Amino acid sequence: MRRRLLVIAATLGFVTSPLPAEAAPESKDAGICEACATALDLTLDNARRAEDRARDEYRHPAETLAFFRVEPGMTVVDYMPVPGWYTRILAPYLGDKGRYIGLNPDVSTATDAQKEYFANLAGTFPAKAAEWTGLPADRIAAYNTDSLPEELKGTVDRVLIFREMHNLHRFGWLHRELTAMRGLLKDGGMLGIVQHRAKADATAAYTDGNKGYLREKDVIALVEAHGFELVGKSEVNANPRDTADYPVGVWTLPPVLATKADEARYRAIGESDRMTLLFRKRP
Repeated sequence: MRRRLLVIAATLGFVTSPLPAEAAPESKDAGICEACATALDLTLDNARRAEDRARDEYRHPAETLAFFRVEPGMTVVDYMPVPGWYTRILAPYLGDKGRYIGLNPDVSTATDAQKEYFANLAGTFPAKAAEWTGLPADRIAAYNTDSLPEELKGTVDRVLIFREMHNLHRFGWLHRELTAMRGLLKDGGMLGIVQHRAKADATAAYTDGNKGYLREKDVIALVEAHGFELVGKSEVNANPRDTADYPVGVWTLPPVLATKADEARYRAIGESDRMTLLFRKRP
């Protein structure tokens, strides 16, 4: 546990633009306080995560959530939460005084297949999350962005998007969804993004979302255009072995291994190279 606390404290070394004084975390020298890091450590070691834990080496949940300054007692939105990998961390970690909210996109103009996958999160997700976490279903809130209660707006501390920006881009949902997320956040609330990262010189055809990869500079520009400012970047989820140039995209790599060929080669590469970005809601 002590080793993980030290790793979390070191996460600040990846911040490239310092937080202004008014937005600085309460902890003195880490993304989260030491007691919070201990609580996160215990959550990550919970037996309910036995199958999830194999992916910790690629997703770095302790370091990622520390970088995003997620602490118990916060209200946190987990965007496109199914199949619950981060639900099993966030919902217990936020504690009795915190609030976990699963959020899916507005699918009123989506295809039938998209509606089948994303619609009616409120009706299906709390029970699933309760089974995954052992928490009461009434501790789990869930909405689609077209059914958000008015009283929720301006009350959220963090919105987190894990590896879904390419889907928002390719489905044409970016503007609508980022606008809704900004409306949920408190003044000074933050948006954390982890996303498969294309090479800086990747073509527009390769980074239209259909390959899973986006250029970091494009993600930053798109998010900033929707009323956010970049707070910092982390390389905690970087993977320099990923060439990010596969004909079928990111799904060539584990865990999907879509090509069903050269499996040993792609397993040796590991999961994708990922940008990790933190933004603040601008006034």
